Amino acid sequence: MYRIKKFEYTPILGWSISRYDLFQICKRRYYYTYYAKHDNQYPVERINSLKAMVSVPLAVGEITHEVIKTLIGRLLKDEGAINRKKFFEYTIRNLKRYCKTNVFREVYYKDVPQTDISGIEADVTLCLANFLNSDRMTWLRGSAIATKKDWILDPPGYGESRINGLKAYFKVDFLFPVEKRTYIIDWKTGKPHEEKYKKQLLGYTSWASYHFNIEPEKINPIIAYLKPEYEEKEYEFDDHDIQAFFTSIKRETAEMYEYCADVEENNPKEKKFFVMTDNTEICRNCNFRELCGR
Repeated sequence: MYRIKKFEYTPILGWSISRYDLFQICKRRYYYTYYAKHDNQYPVERINSLKAMVSVPLAVGEITHEVIKTLIGRLLKDEGAINRKKFFEYTIRNLKRYCKTNVFREVYYKDVPQTDISGIEADVTLCLANFLNSDRMTWLRGSAIATKKDWILDPPGYGESRINGLKAYFKVDFLFPVEKRTYIIDWKTGKPHEEKYKKQLLGYTSWASYHFNIEPEKINPIIAYLKPEYEEKEYEFDDHDIQAFFTSIKRETAEMYEYCADVEENNPKEKKFFVMTDNTEICRNCNFRELCGR
């Protein structure tokens, strides 16, 4: 049913909600994240090693998403009952491997002496237990399972799309049809962020509408909060919402273009133009703070 369109590579930058959020938060962090190879002050290997560091909240989110992906992938092959003991044993193995193979920002900058693996485990298992016990999980195994051949689960690539000719990226967690509607579910392990998440789901809706020629009104985009309890927030969008979203993407992309010396090649201006934020509280959660002397 669903066929994702392919695009030839072009170097020009593409909008994404994470990219523009970072652009707004701190231009210097944005520079190190996307233009490390252009920096003349620090080796690209050093910048990229700092970029690769994870945080405790990120770990909770990434581990939870990966296990849910595996769980739903298992439903595609076997609709039988889930062995919860084996499921959580699998989760803990993955969690320990993740913590062993990643550098945590909190430890690197000596904010804490060591990673609190027990705290990560508690959060991850709570998220997963809430999902397993949710009405949504029951619904997926009942009403939705009949169309599992059309499920799209964490599609490969970066979710490249086009917004009125502009490159943009939308990476959906889970998209699937039930009867004559298309559902999009995005899992969240952190606190609610109404404005940001609504914009994210607008992006997913526009992505699905563009790739699969679906009217926005026939798409059900859902944010699923996994803790402290399982709770969903569902949105309804129409063509007017999508057009307003397109307008904002055009404006935001133009803002990022202003920091390119060559827009078509996505080559940045000199680093000095990417000024550091004045809000030093933001620096506490930045992987690159040692490069800025903060």
